[in-house]
Amino acid sequence: MVRFAVCSSKPEEVVTVDVSQAKTLLQFGHQYLDVRTQEEFRKGHCQAPQILNVPYMLSTPQGRVKNQDFLDQVSSLLNPTDDILVGCQSGARSFNATTELVAAGFKKVKNVGGGYLAWVDHSFPINKEQQSAN
Repeated sequence: MVRFAVCSSKPEEVVTVDVSQAKTLLQFGHQYLDVRTQEEFRKGHCQAPQILNVPYMLSTPQGRVKNQDFLDQVSSLLNPTDDILVGCQSGARSFNATTELVAAGFKKVKNVGGGYLAWVDHSFPINKEQQSAN
């Protein structure tokens, strides 16, 4: 008789919050993890007390490729028990990044639906890095 082991634990589901919920959570100490490219981040990002930029995708001459060091980079900056909101430009990359973080054991991580574009659409405060004058 052959027995098959059945895994009863289902994978954790990604929780998505809208930008209004995200804005409130940021005021209560959640950290914002912006997973857009550094170029996108410099052009403008959500104004948050605690914000980090760790790109999920990297720009290369061949196009965007997955940042193979993403989990290691995030793990060196944040703890699996930290309250984290993950955002990108529109919500797609952040959903993938959040899925990966949840699978890696991050317990209190949420995806920001709509991303930076929705944040701007709601006229929420943003920061832009100064362009150097040459």
